[in-house]
Amino acid sequence: MMPIGGARKTSKSFAVRRFALFLAGSVISLGTHGHGDQHADQPTAQILAPGYSDLSFIAPAAGTYALPALGYAGDGEVLTSSGERIALATLLGEKPVLMSFVYTRCSDVNGCPLATFVLSQVAARIEADTTLSGSVRLLSLSFDPQNDTPQVMHDYGATFRPDGVDWRFLTCANEAALQPILERYNQSVAKDYDDQGKAVGSYSHILRVYLIDTDRRIRNIYSVSFLHADTIINDIKTLLRPPAPRATTIAAAVSQRHGAGDNKDGYEHREYETRSKHLPNRRGQRQNLLSLLDPPPLGLPPMPIPADNPLSEAKLTLGRKLFFDRRLSLNGTISCAMCHVPEQGFTHNELATAVGVEGRTVRRNSPTIYNVGYHKRLFHDGRDDRLEHQIWGPLLASNEMANPSVSAVINKLHTLADYRGLFEQAFAGEAATIANLGKAIASYERTLVSGNSAFDRMHFGGDVAAIDDSSRRGFAIFIGKGRCSACHLIEQDHALFTDHQMHNTGIGYQRSMRKTPVDPQRVLLAPGIFIDVEPNAVTYSSERPPSDLGYYEITQNPDHRWMYRTPSLRNIELTAPYMHDGSLATLDAVVDFYARGGIENQLLDPLLHPLSLSKGERADLVAFLKSLTGDNIDQILSDAFSAPESTTEYPLP
Repeated sequence: MMPIGGARKTSKSFAVRRFALFLAGSVISLGTHGHGDQHADQPTAQILAPGYSDLSFIAPAAGTYALPALGYAGDGEVLTSSGERIALATLLGEKPVLMSFVYTRCSDVNGCPLATFVLSQVAARIEADTTLSGSVRLLSLSFDPQNDTPQVMHDYGATFRPDGVDWRFLTCANEAALQPILERYNQSVAKDYDDQGKAVGSYSHILRVYLIDTDRRIRNIYSVSFLHADTIINDIKTLLRPPAPRATTIAAAVSQRHGAGDNKDGYEHREYETRSKHLPNRRGQRQNLLSLLDPPPLGLPPMPIPADNPLSEAKLTLGRKLFFDRRLSLNGTISCAMCHVPEQGFTHNELATAVGVEGRTVRRNSPTIYNVGYHKRLFHDGRDDRLEHQIWGPLLASNEMANPSVSAVINKLHTLADYRGLFEQAFAGEAATIANLGKAIASYERTLVSGNSAFDRMHFGGDVAAIDDSSRRGFAIFIGKGRCSACHLIEQDHALFTDHQMHNTGIGYQRSMRKTPVDPQRVLLAPGIFIDVEPNAVTYSSERPPSDLGYYEITQNPDHRWMYRTPSLRNIELTAPYMHDGSLATLDAVVDFYARGGIENQLLDPLLHPLSLSKGERADLVAFLKSLTGDNIDQILSDAFSAPESTTEYPLP
C-alpha cells in the first residue's frame, strides 16, 4: 500500500488510511458460476487500479516535459458544501485546479473511491510541501445531486480534507443544472436500473480527473489507468514552474507584436473569451532596415541586388508606403499588407487561402515575404523570377487587387497628393511608371531579412548551447533519416532551406481529385455554436474553388502537374498555415504528412517515401523547425507598425 506522504497523525489522516484499508478489503468479491469454472464458488480478487500502489516506473521529473492544452474548462452553476450557488468558473483561474466527478454512493473500488483516494494522497502531499501549500485547489463535484446534497458533500469532505488544503466538495441543485457541466467536460453518466425499470441509485460512468491551469485550459485528463498521486504532483509542479526563457533575446517583444490581434485558439468552445492584444503594442517606430543587409544576419548570404535597382533609403520609404496602401486596389480596400500581414509572419495565419477585393476567392495561401529577396522563383508556381515584376501579378489579378490595367494604377498614383515628389525623389526626377513602382516595392521587400536564429548561432556561430537537446535531435533527423535537407538545403556558410526547385508532394493532386461532399458540413458560427449545412446549400451560396495544376500552368508540360516551389523554412513557426493551399494548419501536421511519404500519385516526387519516425522523433523535428526563427522579428514589425496610413481620398472609377 502506498504511504500517504507527509500526512500528520490527525483524525483525518487516520480516516484516509482507514479508507484505504477498507478499499483493499473490499476487492474480494464472490465469483459467479461460469462455463466449466471448477472454482466458481471461490472468491475472486478484483485487480486494483495503479493509483492504489507504487508506480511501476519512475515518473518523469517535473519541468522536463510539456503539458499541451487539451481544451478549455467548462462552466456551470454549482452548490458549495454550505449551499451557496456559485459559478464553477469562479473556482478556476486563480491557481491550478485538480477536479474529479464523483458520487458518494459509488461502490466500484476503481471508480469514484479511487478518485477520492488519489486526491486525498495529493492533498496530503500538498499540505506537507511548502512549495505547493496554498498554490493548488482540489474540486470534487458530484453527479448525483438528488442524493448528494450540500450537507452530504460537507460530511463526505470532512472525512478526507486536510485543514491546510483548498479542497472543495460541490454538487448541483438538480440534474438540469448538472447536465451542461457534464457535456462541457465530455462526461458520460447514466443511471443504472433494475429489471422493473427502477433506478437503483448507482451510475455507469467513465472515471476522468481533470488538471486545469490558471488560464482555464485543461492540461491533462487522468483515467483509471493513469490516475496516480506521483504523476499528478509532478504535473502540478510542471504547471507551477515559471516558463523557461526563449533562446532569442527578444522573445518577450516578439510575443507582444507577432500574432493575430485576437487569438482564436479555443474558439470552438462556448467558454472562449477574447484575448485581444493591447493596442499600444501594435504601434512601432521607424527602423533602419538597410542596416539588416550589410552585413547580412548570421546564417544568410549577401543579398543579391539587381544592377538596375540599387537600394536607397528613398526607394525603401516609397516602397513601404506603397506596400501598405489600400488605394492601390480597384476599390481602395485591399493592400499588399492585408494578405501579407506583418504581425502574422507576412502571410495570413487566420486564412488557408487569401481573400481579394469584395471577398473574391484566391486559390492559394499567401506566401511569407521574409527573406523573399533570396528567392530565385516567385509565387507558388514559380511563374516570376524578379521582385520588380512580381507586384504586377496581384495588382492586375481580378480576384486580388483587381485593377483593370497598368495605366489605371499609374494614373491613380499621379492623382494622389501624398505621392507628389516621392517617385521623383527616389528615381532621379522620374515620375511613377510601371518599372519604378515595381522597383520601389521590391526595394522594401528585400530589406525584410531575418536570420541569426538559435539554429544559426549553434550551426554557424559555434554556440552549442543556443538550441536545446530536442532541437539538436531534430536537426540530426532533418539531415539524416528524415531526408528533409534534400530539398531544404543547408550550405557550408549559410542556409536558405530551399533548393529553389518545383516538387509534387501530392497535396495539389489530392485537391484536384477530391469529390463534392455528400454529407452535411459543420460550420462554426460563434464560440461553441455549430450548425450542419447541407452540401447543396454550400455549393449554391459560395464560389466554386478554382482548379489548380501548379507549375503545369506555366510550362504546359503534363509532367509538371501539381508541382509547387520549395519554400524556405526560415521563420516557419510564424507562417502557418502551410503548403500552397494552406491545408496543413500546424507544423505537427506538416511533419506527419511527410512522414507518411506525401500523397501517392503518378507524378509524386521520387524523393518522397514513408519515414519510420516515432512520436518523439516527430516532436524533435518540430522543435528544430521552431529554432529557425530569426532574432530581429520585433525590429521588422516595429517598422511595419509605424507605416503611414493611406488617408487621401480619390474618386472611384
